[in-house]
Parts: sequence; structure tokens; C-alpha cells
Amino acid sequence: MLESYVTPILMSYVNRYIKNLKPSDLQLSLWGGDVVLSKLELKLDVLEQELKLPFTFLSGHIHELRIHVPWTKLGSEPVVITINTMECILKLKDGAQPEDHESCGSSSTNRSTTESTKSAVKSRRVQQSASPDPDLPPGYVQSLIRRVVNNVNIVINNLILKYVEDDIVLSVNITSAECYTVDEFWDRAFMDISATDLVLRKMINFSDCTVCLDKRNASGKIEFYQEPLLYKCSFRTRLHFTYDNLNSKMPSIIKIHTLVESLKLSISDQQLPMFIRIMQLGIALYYGEIGNFKDGESEDLICHTKDILGNITGTEDEASLVMQYPAQYTSQDPYLHQDDDQQQGWVSWAWSFVPAIVSYDDEENDSSGIDDGTAEQQKSQSLKDPIISVGFYCTKATVTFKLTEMQAESSYYSPQKVKSKEVICWEQEGTTVEVLMKGELFFDCQIGFVGCQAMCLKGIMGIKDFEENMNRSDEEACFFNCGENLSAKGMTYLTNSLFDYRSPENNSIRAEFILDAAHHKETYTEIAGMQRFGAFYMDYLYTMESTSGKVSGNQQDLSSVKSEDLGNVQEMSTKSLIVGPLNLRLDSSAVHRIMKMIVCALEHEYEPYSKTKPDIMDGNRTMPSSEEIASLEEYIPTRLTTFTVLKCTIIIPVAEFNLLDHLLPIIMGEKNLSGLLNAASFQPLRPLPSIRILVDKVNLEHSVPMYAEQLVHVVSSLGQPSDNLLHYCYSHCYLKIFGFQAALTSLDSKGLYCIPVPVIPSFSTAVYGKLIKFHKYWTKRAHVPLTECIFELPNLTVQATRAQTLLLQTIYQSWCHPVGNVSSVVVNEALLNEVFQTSGVKSKNPLPTLEGSIQNVELKYCGTSLVKCASGTVGSIKICAKAPGDGGKEKLIPLIQGPSDTRDLHSSKWLNESRKPESLLAPDLVAFTIQIPQYMDYCHNSGCVLPVDNVVELVVLGMVWSLEWWVVQGMQSLKYMKEISPPSL
Repeated sequence: MLESYVTPILMSYVNRYIKNLKPSDLQLSLWGGDVVLSKLELKLDVLEQELKLPFTFLSGHIHELRIHVPWTKLGSEPVVITINTMECILKLKDGAQPEDHESCGSSSTNRSTTESTKSAVKSRRVQQSASPDPDLPPGYVQSLIRRVVNNVNIVINNLILKYVEDDIVLSVNITSAECYTVDEFWDRAFMDISATDLVLRKMINFSDCTVCLDKRNASGKIEFYQEPLLYKCSFRTRLHFTYDNLNSKMPSIIKIHTLVESLKLSISDQQLPMFIRIMQLGIALYYGEIGNFKDGESEDLICHTKDILGNITGTEDEASLVMQYPAQYTSQDPYLHQDDDQQQGWVSWAWSFVPAIVSYDDEENDSSGIDDGTAEQQKSQSLKDPIISVGFYCTKATVTFKLTEMQAESSYYSPQKVKSKEVICWEQEGTTVEVLMKGELFFDCQIGFVGCQAMCLKGIMGIKDFEENMNRSDEEACFFNCGENLSAKGMTYLTNSLFDYRSPENNSIRAEFILDAAHHKETYTEIAGMQRFGAFYMDYLYTMESTSGKVSGNQQDLSSVKSEDLGNVQEMSTKSLIVGPLNLRLDSSAVHRIMKMIVCALEHEYEPYSKTKPDIMDGNRTMPSSEEIASLEEYIPTRLTTFTVLKCTIIIPVAEFNLLDHLLPIIMGEKNLSGLLNAASFQPLRPLPSIRILVDKVNLEHSVPMYAEQLVHVVSSLGQPSDNLLHYCYSHCYLKIFGFQAALTSLDSKGLYCIPVPVIPSFSTAVYGKLIKFHKYWTKRAHVPLTECIFELPNLTVQATRAQTLLLQTIYQSWCHPVGNVSSVVVNEALLNEVFQTSGVKSKNPLPTLEGSIQNVELKYCGTSLVKCASGTVGSIKICAKAPGDGGKEKLIPLIQGPSDTRDLHSSKWLNESRKPESLLAPDLVAFTIQIPQYMDYCHNSGCVLPVDNVVELVVLGMVWSLEWWVVQGMQSLKYMKEISPPSL
């Protein structure tokens, strides 16, 4: 009797995905306890229908399938399903385009389709229930079946997945993967849920995962194989399911967390364009740019409600049908009765991996004549979206970039071999990727890592700057570092994961999740993210809230949102990216390696997955109603992105070699006309003068309307749209820089930097800009600005001696004037001694300092469909020379200063005193406005206004004498130098 209930469950899955199976023969083998099937072909059409992804399967087969059923110990030993060598090859569907939203139809059409589908399933159920098996499964049999399903072990040996597109061949090979049930300590065990512990735990171990990325020729063959992207990587996944009660058909909380101890990626120059293409494919799939599904920010919620709720309902009905009437399976396959329009979606396909706990009482009540209203209400309550938490954690990750070159063997007929050389390496510690979602109404993704660094490896472009015989230290090879070491930070990246022993799940406590946008922002702040990670933290939040009051807080659920309430749904999307304190050294070795990676990425261009739609002007646009305008005035969904960098240090040294003329033309889209590179000897330059830039904080904010085209289409049709509606028709960008300062420094032979010599003291600035979306809709609106930009600079000061100016010129010319393979930069030692004086020792001939400052600068630019306008104000400007005077006092010689009070100009002390405006409310030095037409045919209407207040006076007296004195003093102090002019490059 027991076999008649367990066999159909196993057979339903086997027969659904495998071709040419005879259920009767397979059933007899199962009753014997073991079944072995060889050379099986998969039903590719069924896989495509269930996945509902824009991929088509070229082939799919299983070499061997083993099923072991311990009939005598079914309550204590698991059923083991073993697959030996499974291979699938798939490609992108030809002409895969985003599905038109109109295909979803109106809400009434969707409801009628869903109702007809449910009626078809219900009619089949009633038809089969007319002659049910008189021996229905009793309670203990139901419990036993549930235990069997919850403890099924799945073992896959040698899983091979291949994806082909254009010249790309991506293959994933997993030597072994095993899924089994575990106890509360994550040890293998035979477990089941109970009334006191409504939790089911599973473990998946992946052994020796290898990922290869190769290029095929026009005939489809791979001429030579690249080194694997990922080689023999092992990781483990923990799954935690929490149910509300024993009769729950779906878990209320699902946690799937994966931990990788060591992840080593290797990317060559030929693999880089293909790797970027694969990443673009993933992004296009997420945003629904290709295929027939949309992401969480879809424009039509009704389509998602139909797809998710309808498909899950149909899946559960079919699963319960098999388990309730097992005797029917011996004569016919229940899946053969499934209509073509009753296909599983990709969401319900994912649910099929979740053990379903089916209540037979509910099914009996369903078929015993309950009215449709009560049944739909019960089904709505049972189909609440579960809370899903997906996490990926990596202790240490390494990405190595390699350059390849072809080498032919001595024999003419020998095949070519590829030799690779590692040039750059990225190391990352404590990586976390966490996703939390609840239906369509809440989605959050957090990414962070504790520390990272980038290093130079071996030589590049014939320059042997980091070879084994160079004996250069690791500090010289590392040009970028951010965050902290994992040993000092601790295991904070695993906080509240299934691998954290302090997490609620590992202490038999039901976890609580933050599903409210306001509470989420209060909890996951910039400070909290940096405390957990330290190097990088990103938080992407998407929420959909109902303003009708029927859906709020943590009880948001798609099933409770009716179609008439969809208009009251408010969407919000925010992305926050934070980078911790970082150090970046842009020397020749680092810059050339970064540029080489960019060149390699641009060597192969693929067709974009989605093309920008041309702006089509609709001449017969209908005017929106007053209710639609009022709804827009109340709320318009936007996407807000903030990017913050904390404590940034950038060092730009003299270019020790400069080959940018071989790389920049390719990046700029031109052909490289430079000759071939010849290997040259390289010797590090010490001392190495550098420019050090410090920034306390950089903040960038960008906002854009979520549905820009629809919004602009409506607002542009209004005669006089409000300022609020016009504001949301722009994409806004706001950049703020705090504490920017620059100084000169030098790296000695010991790897230490000398005391910085300030050139630009600390200052702050801000830039704001906005650009209207779909400007073709606004060509007839002359009063609507298309582009607007505002720049503000409260204060900026630049100071330098003549020696410092020459050193800055040397650094500039070393980067901007490449000459040959290795630049012969020779920095005069006397010049360095004058710039970087020994601390505590006074210079015999102190150099005069030229200082310039400007205050209260504000520049504005605005462009409409007819004119371009620029205006600005400058509060004050001052240029002066400073030199030590008698008695150690500083002598001040003004060159240019304004505004200034010239009433005491006749006094001899006037030139040697520092003067300030009489009042903070003094007028600006310069205010100007320039207006130019967009089309030069109207140049006669352009104009320029340059008002200068009569109180403002520019003082240029003595400027020629002062400049001559500054130069002479500089020459006298540097008279012992061999060369006064800047070193030739």
C-alpha cells in the first residue's frame, strides 16, 4: 500500500523531464528498491516552458540515473537520487525582445484568463474525484510521505552546462553536488518538521566547480582553449525553511546562503570582452530588456500578479492531484492532461525545489463542495508571498588579469600554444552579497566587503618593471588599498547569516526582518555599513507601498492588493554606495595596466541586447484628466542614487615611463599609428617626486524619474505645467567635494614619503546640473530649460615657489609628452632639495612664494530650445608675492587685488599691507551675463552684459616690478643649480 503513494511522487518528476519512458516498467523497477536508467534524453521543450527565460536548449541528456528507495527503512533512511554525467547546451533565443506590455492586456482580461485556468484545473480535479481510491491515505501515512519528501538526497556527479552566443562558449563543470537534510547543528540527519519545530534545514555541497570561457571561430570550433576563469572551486550552501504550521504548502521564510572560503578568478585579455558580455547579459535579464519577463520595477503590476499567483496556484493543484490520487498514475500520466496554457513560470519553477507540505484535509474540503468565494479566500491566505533571503559570502577572492601571446612550436605542423603573463591582481576579503525580498512589494540588495587591494605583477608592454630580478617590495607593487584586514575586522561580514553561530536560526529563534522602507533607512545607515564592512557598502532598496491603507508595514502582500487599488501603489527605488578610506597611487605601472585592460575590453564590440527606441512624437496626444494630474502632483516615483567616498588619498608621481600614445588612440576610437614596442631596461626613479591629493569626502547624488517617457509624455501636453511636475521631468545630479587639498611630496629609496609641501590648501566646492528627459517633447517650449548647471566655489587658494612650479611642470610634462618606450626623466637634485627642505634646517636663500586666491565664485549655465545663457559672479580675487623680510617678518607684495579701497593709495605703506573689503556685504568684483542663440542665424539678437561696480578697483600697480623681483630672487637662490630650465623629457 505504501508503494502506491510514494511511487507516483517520484515518477511524476522523472517522467515529466525525460523522454520515452514507460511508466509501467519504471514502476516495477522502483518497487524492487533500485532503478538504473542509462542514456536518457531530456524533454527540452518542457525545460524551456518551465524556465520561461529567453534561452533555447540545443541538447540535454543524462548518462545515468539511479534511484534508490529503502522500502524497509523508509522512515529512517532517505531516498537517494543519483545523476551521473548530466550535460545541457543552451543559447539565447533568436530575436529575443522585450515582451510588449500590451500583451498582458487589461486587468479584466487577465482575471478572466486566470479564472478560466483555475476552472480547467478544478474541472479535472472534480472529474478524477468522481471515482476516488476507497483507501485514502491515513494520517500516519501522510506523515510518512512528508518525511520521505523532506529527506530525499540528490547527488549529481559531473554536471556540465554550456552557453553559446556569437563567438562565446561559456561552460560550467561541477564534479560533484549533493543535497541532503541536516539537523540544527548542520550535520547530516534524517529530520522532519514538527509542531514544536516548524523548521527544515538542508545542505548542498559543491565540489570542484570549474568555469571556462573560450572563443570559437566562424565554423563553431574552438581553436585553442583559454585557462579556466575558475578552477576547482568548492563551496557549500545552507538552506533554512520556516513554516507557519504543519499544513503549510509553502515556507513563510526561506533562507539560502552560500559560503566560499577561497575564490580565484583568472581573466585573460581575450576573455575580458566575453566576460563583460556575460555580465551585460545578466543585467539585461534582471531589468527585463530581453526575454519575456520583467523585474521588480515593472510598469504593469497586474501582469506580475497574474504570472506569479496564477502559476503557483496551478503548480500546487497539480502536485496535490498526484499525491491525492496515486492509483490513477498506474494507467496514465497526469501531466499529459496539462493544458498548454497551464505552464509553470520561472518563479514557480524555483518553488518546485522547495519541499511542499500538502494537507489532505484541505484537498478534501476543496472537492467536497465549498463555495467559490470561500475557496478563493482560503487560497489567497495560503499564497502569501514568503520572505526570501539569499546570501553569498566569500572569505577571500582574487581576480588576476593576464596578457596572452601566441607561440608556435618548432615544427610547422605543430599547433599554436597560448602563453599568458599575469600583469595585475585584485584581492578582496570578507565579501557579502545579500538579497531580501517579499513578493513584488519589497526588494533589497546589500553588497559589501571588508578590505581590498590591487597589485602589479610582472612586466607590461615590454617594460620589465616588476620582474623577479627587480627585487621590488610588495608595498611598491600595491597601488590601491581600501578598508581593513579581515583578521583585524573579524567575521562581521557573516553577521546574521546561516554561517554565523550568533544568528537567530542557529539559536532556534525565529528571525525578524525589516520590510518597511522608513525603518530600513534608519537601520542600514552609512555608519552601520562602514562599521560592518569598512571598504565598500552598497544598499539597493525597492519598495512598493499602497496609499489606500489596505497594505502597509510588514504585512505587504501581492495577494491582498486588488486591481482597483493598483493606482494607489507608490514605488520607490534608492541606491546608496559608500567607499571607505582608500589610498590610490597612479604611477606609470598602475596607469599602463589599467589602460591596457580598457583597451582589451574595447577590442571586441557586441551588439547591445536592447536598443534605444527612437523618439516618436505623437501628434494626437490626449489631454490628461484633472484626477491624473492631481495624482501626479501628489507622488511621482523616482530612482535615487547616492555615491560617497570617505577619506580619499591619491598620489600622482612622475611618469617613470610613458607609452600612452600606444593606448589612448584605441580608447578614443582611433587607430594606433605608433610603431612596435621594443623591450627596454627599466630602473626605478628614486627619489620620485609626486603630487598628493587629499579629499575628506566626496558625495554624488543622482535622481531620475522611474517612468520618464510616460511622465514627459503627460506633462509636456499640459499648457502650463506646475514647477513640481517640471522638476520631476529632469535628471538631477549634485556633486559636493569637501576638504580637497594638494601638496608636493617625494618617495625615497627606502619607500618612505617626505613631509608634504602644501600647494593648494583645503577647500570645498559643489556642482549641480539637470538635464530634461526626452527633449524632443519640449522643442516648442522656449521657456522650459533643457539644461542647467550651477557651480559654486566659496574659496580657493594656490601657493607655490618657483622651484615648486618647475617641479609641477616636470610632473605634468612626464605624463603629457610621451617619447619612446622609456622616458628619460631626470629630476634635478638641487631642485628637489629646494622644494623638500630638511625639517629644522633654515634655508640660506628662502624662495619667494606666489599666492593667488579667489572667493565667492558662482557660475550658472542654462540652455533652452532657443538660447544658451551663462552668468556668474566673482566675489574677490587676490594675487600677491610673499618673501621673508627684516626681522623674520613676512613681506607682502600685492600684484592684483580686488575689490580694494584705494583711498590711501598715496601712502607708502599701502603696498605692504594686507587689505580686506570694508564689509562682508561689499559688492562682487565681477558679475557677467552672456546670451547666445542656439542657431547662428539669430546672432544679431545675442548680447553680453558685463556690469562692474564703480567701487570695485583692480590694483595692478607695481606688478611688473614685483614679478621681476620674484624671478630675480628665484634665480639668485638657484644660482648653484646646473640647469634652471625644466628638465627635457
